Amino acid sequence: MSDSEKNGAAGNENISSVFTDEDRKLRELAKMYENMPLTERIRKTLNGLSAPKDSGEYKFAKLPLQRSIGPILAILLPLAGIGGLLSMQKTVDLRERTQQVEILEVEDAPEMEETPDTPEEMDALDPIDIDIDGPTTDQNFETPVEVTDAPVSPKPAEMNSVAQIDSPIVLKGIIGSRNPGQRGAALSRWGVGAGDAIVMRALRWLKMQQNKDGSWNSGGYATAATSLALLTYLAHGETPNDSPEFGETVGRALQFLVNTQDKSTGLFKFKDGNNYSHPIAVYALSEAFSMTRNPMVKEAAEAALVPLIKGQYKNGSWAYNMKGPEVNKSYPVGDSSYAGWCAQAIKAAHTAELDVPGLEECYNKAKHGFDDLYYKKGEREGGFGYNSPGRRGLSAVGTLCMQLLGEYNDPKVLKTMEFMSNCTYDFSTWENQPWGGGNGSPVYYWYYLTQCKFQTGGDTFKAWNMKFYPELDKRQIVIQKESSGYTDDQGYAHPIGYWDSPSEDEHGGGGSKVPCKRWKNGKEIAGETTTGRRIQDTCLSALQLMVYYRFLPASQAVNPAVGGQTGAEKKKKKSGEVSVGIRKKPRA
Repeated sequence: MSDSEKNGAAGNENISSVFTDEDRKLRELAKMYENMPLTERIRKTLNGLSAPKDSGEYKFAKLPLQRSIGPILAILLPLAGIGGLLSMQKTVDLRERTQQVEILEVEDAPEMEETPDTPEEMDALDPIDIDIDGPTTDQNFETPVEVTDAPVSPKPAEMNSVAQIDSPIVLKGIIGSRNPGQRGAALSRWGVGAGDAIVMRALRWLKMQQNKDGSWNSGGYATAATSLALLTYLAHGETPNDSPEFGETVGRALQFLVNTQDKSTGLFKFKDGNNYSHPIAVYALSEAFSMTRNPMVKEAAEAALVPLIKGQYKNGSWAYNMKGPEVNKSYPVGDSSYAGWCAQAIKAAHTAELDVPGLEECYNKAKHGFDDLYYKKGEREGGFGYNSPGRRGLSAVGTLCMQLLGEYNDPKVLKTMEFMSNCTYDFSTWENQPWGGGNGSPVYYWYYLTQCKFQTGGDTFKAWNMKFYPELDKRQIVIQKESSGYTDDQGYAHPIGYWDSPSEDEHGGGGSKVPCKRWKNGKEIAGETTTGRRIQDTCLSALQLMVYYRFLPASQAVNPAVGGQTGAEKKKKKSGEVSVGIRKKPRA
């Protein structure tokens, strides 16, 4: 062996002896500690940790600790994970199971008769088409009056205390064509696609006129004006739950009517002298219930309907304040202007299926409520008078009400439509009507007349459509978005618009005086109106522009504007009825 090999072997022997001695010492100590009792072992370990770091006692004390870390962690980590999962599950369970519970006293259920055994085999049932009557619309007030002292419910419930209910019933006719898609289809069919923009300007202007309490106008006109504005929004399909831009406006208006009603009498706190406001409010509440199915609205509508039914004449008509001929001695057979609002309200209540005794009988009597006011003398038979068959300035009122109540083929209706065939729609020549002498409230009259023409349909309405739509478009006073001060729910600015009647004698009133344009004998003149009358004129004009989709012609079972068949094309249905479908909620 060489010298280098000898030196290497010696070095290896020395290194081996060093590690071998140290390792042997530790092993011996380990064997010794393994035979120690547990308490002694713990004491030695703790003492070893306090010994000098280069001592054997310290090194051994670290050894069992190092060996124990793995098994300890192997046990503790899974336990910690399990504990965490159990804690999370407990929290989730608590959240899921925490619910508000309202305990109601429930009456004992009556004993039920034993249900007969179900036959083993049953024939499949065919789906059934249900038909119900459709609604109506219109409004107007008369002579100004002061606020009455009629009592009001002391603690009116908040509108939001009753959840708005999405009705499962979809009316395919009367009020079923008011969603955006069907509105667009109806407007396109009649070639007035821009009509909705004109209406939107009016709705936005009306929104800016609403008072803080949800009303429009003031004093004795508040109920009528609020109901009229509400009908205008409903005609456009705006409801508290489904309208981002106008939902709050509609909700506040409904709340105002509910809050200012005395539930014990059904009457409203604010009314004009002849109480035109009451039937208009019944009309608005009934239509609102048809569209929202809100129980609070239903309660208010039913309470208000009671005095309206009681106030009907035996011949089916009505007169001021819902009082009979013994009080309204100048109106022995009724007042066609007042009866017009009452008949429309009864139609809307009947469509809403309000549960009030006498409603069905009242509805049937109202169909003939204008018979005693019909003009049948001379060669030019046709037309309806005010409180007698004389002057026929309210011909459109009686005609529309009979159409809506299902009497659209009555000879009186057909003759009156013939009599009104030469009516004009022009602000500058508003006096030129077939009954002569004009009518002091042309906007009010045109509102009814436009609906009469639409109910008749065909060439009659096509010709009328070429007159009234362009005229209302031209006569709207528009305030451009740069100066309107109006922003929608998204913060975008928009133009607004309103209308003033061409006649100084237009019905309505209330509010402050404002300058306006009028027309007399074909010439434009400076005039004056009130903010309340402007609200009324705007509502009545906007409602005319929504005639295309507001409700169906009473003679049709499906809306022709959306491609449906008419009542003549389908199996014959009862007059004024529309199809009803049941809407299923979409799957989640």
